[in-house]
Amino acid sequence: MTWDTITLDIDDDSDAATITVDRPDQLNALTVDTLEAIEAALAEAEAAGARALVLAGAGDEAFVAGADISYMVELSTPEAQAYAELGHRVADAIESFPAPTVAAIDGYAFGGGCELALACDLRVAAESAVLGQTEIDLGIIPGWGGTQRLSRLVGDETAKRLVFLGERIDATEAAEIGFVGEVVDDDAFDDRIDELTAELAAKPAFATRAAKEALNAVHDGTQRGGLALERRAWSGLFGTHDQQEGMRAFLEKREPEFE
Repeated sequence: MTWDTITLDIDDDSDAATITVDRPDQLNALTVDTLEAIEAALAEAEAAGARALVLAGAGDEAFVAGADISYMVELSTPEAQAYAELGHRVADAIESFPAPTVAAIDGYAFGGGCELALACDLRVAAESAVLGQTEIDLGIIPGWGGTQRLSRLVGDETAKRLVFLGERIDATEAAEIGFVGEVVDDDAFDDRIDELTAELAAKPAFATRAAKEALNAVHDGTQRGGLALERRAWSGLFGTHDQQEGMRAFLEKREPEFE
């Protein structure tokens, strides 16, 4: 499949996939077509068996600067509801993607761009990146999951300050509050993303998928239910090639050869 506003690349060596929003002249703002293309690309990457996935933005200025304001300005309530549902579908698809996902935040990440980054498992920011849930200054609030995922990541008060004030923060502050997990010099950013995704893709796929499912369950339902899921996921890995290979390699003091 081909799209006008995004690209999908899958590395033949590592099986890591990269979805790049390719609207640099518009700071990679998210149109309906772009969101639908991301949704389709996620499905294609999953079908191709991608073992890790990167979400990135084209150009030097922005990761994703947000939703398309020129599209939103005249939306009716039903049209806004449909746009919110599309954004939620894409964010949910990123969050539930069966392999680890990495937001490569290089440049501006505002509004809906932050929300897609929040849906990823890991967030790596270039030193020059600037982030913010800036919707309040447009007379709206985060509508693609930001009010929920941000609080879980940084805590209630910090999330409320970011949303109420629409603050824009640099990468260092984002790391200090737990918004991103790693800040990298601009010149080393691309190499670090490649290194991290290759490392993630090299891990045993079944175990990584089970770990992601169990970790995501922390936020759904009770602790009792999450613990039950963890037990099922953990025991279900026994008898797989990767479980047997990983343990035998440990006992034999050699590197494992995972499927």
